[in-house]
This record gives sequence, C-alpha cells and structure tokens, in this order.
Amino acid sequence: MDVIIGSDHAGFDLKEECKAFLEKSGEHKVMDLGVFSIQSSDYPQIAHKMAQAISNGEYSRGILICGTGIGMSIVANRYKGVRAALCHNLYLVRMSRLHNDANILVMGGRVIGVGLAIEMVKLFLETEFEGGRHKSRLDQIDS
Repeated sequence: MDVIIGSDHAGFDLKEECKAFLEKSGEHKVMDLGVFSIQSSDYPQIAHKMAQAISNGEYSRGILICGTGIGMSIVANRYKGVRAALCHNLYLVRMSRLHNDANILVMGGRVIGVGLAIEMVKLFLETEFEGGRHKSRLDQIDS
C-alpha cells in the first residue's frame, strides 16, 4: 500500500519514527509531504496537501502528526471524502477503521509515544472497514 505521511515541526520526530517503521517493513511505499526539520512551521499547509491527495484519490491512506493532532484533523476533515480520525489509543484506531473507514490517522506528537504510535500505524493499515450498516452512515456524511 502506498501511504502518505506529513507533520508540522511538533510532529516531526514522531513522523520520522513512523516513516522509518513503514519503510523498514517493506510492505509500504511512503510519500513524505514534510516538514523536514523541527523549524517552526504551519500545520495547515501540510494538512491541506494531504487532504487534497486523499480526496483526489491519489492515496487511499495517510498519517498526519502535529503537536496534539487537533489542528491537523480540523483541516483535513474539511475535504470531501476525507475521514481523518484523531486517535490516542489502539481502540480508537480500530474503531476508526472498522466503523468509520477512516483514511487519515491523526496523532499528536506531544501526546503519543513512539512505541504506541507505531502500533497505531500498524493497526490503522491492517484493519479493514466492516461495511454493512456503517457504509450507509458514511454515505449520509458525504451526501
């Protein structure tokens, strides 16, 4: 699976850890939108790029990381077809995929540790959408 990843300065270190994990697994091709340092940056620029790529169908799954994850999720969810889920634990990640078919995992670099973040990324990419009654609910969101 091709995965797109991006962060602001507050999420940079966690992004780099997640990216390294994905690349090492050999199962995913990773497109890094930036940022590429801890120099202060504006999260909306990265979130807009990611959301456009997901909304346009260029990528099916993405990962966004800022300080808390709140700003990134607000920006990304303004795009049609984008379902960005701000998650802080494995249960939320699983449910975001099973019931909501989330296509962007959003995490807080100042909230989540590296070990948990990697487990969350793995679960996010492995968990399939259940469909069924959940599909009709998603259709109501996009209508």
